[in-house]
Amino acid sequence: MTATVVLVHGAWHGAWCWDRLVPLLDRAGVPSVALDLPGHGDDAGPFTDLYGDADAVRAVLDGIDGPVVLVGHSYGGIVITDAGAHPAVGHLVYIAAFAVDAHESAMRAVADEAANAGVVHVRPGLGDMMVLHDNGTSTLPAQAVADLLYNDCDLATQAWAAARVGPHPMVTFTQSPREVAWRERPSTYVVCDKDRGVPPSLQQILAARCTAVITLPTDHSPFAGRPDLLAPILIELATSQ
Repeated sequence: MTATVVLVHGAWHGAWCWDRLVPLLDRAGVPSVALDLPGHGDDAGPFTDLYGDADAVRAVLDGIDGPVVLVGHSYGGIVITDAGAHPAVGHLVYIAAFAVDAHESAMRAVADEAANAGVVHVRPGLGDMMVLHDNGTSTLPAQAVADLLYNDCDLATQAWAAARVGPHPMVTFTQSPREVAWRERPSTYVVCDKDRGVPPSLQQILAARCTAVITLPTDHSPFAGRPDLLAPILIELATSQ
């Protein structure tokens, strides 16, 4: 039985980010669901936090018959870590994502990796370029989207993404998952080795926790720039469940 691929976007994004990937899954006969986390994309509700986001994913999983390949991109990796112990989930996929442990948050993982590696700060990262707002959210300027998240994409793709990214609640970066699904389910980590948003060195540390690791020669957003490389990975996993 072919599994349903459930796609969970990262911070500042929405279900729109999977628009170039979903047709390739459709063509292969692989069903998929791309959801907007609360307050993101076309979801008109209020923002929640990590736990509200994970509960939204669980609600989607509740409505799917048969096995699921649960995919998380970037911050979405923490969401699927929390939600992915759901009985419908047969496999987890982390795309340049935070496969954190029970005691970790996104901020903690980034800070620990930088300290352990003795990183010398040579170019602005996401933390430098995000704009913080009084309501507890952050946004990214168009230049940060292009330079850090879509740096290997063409100008049209960078503009497409920059026009669609929106606010994201900062509290989600400080929270740890209630459950650690990668300890209970087989998982695949997709390392993006041209990534300027989540350093590949951090991705390699997180990837070591997963069952399998695949490296792609892409920036942070292979679903937009190289869906032809990402789709076969998901298709193979979905058709082998």
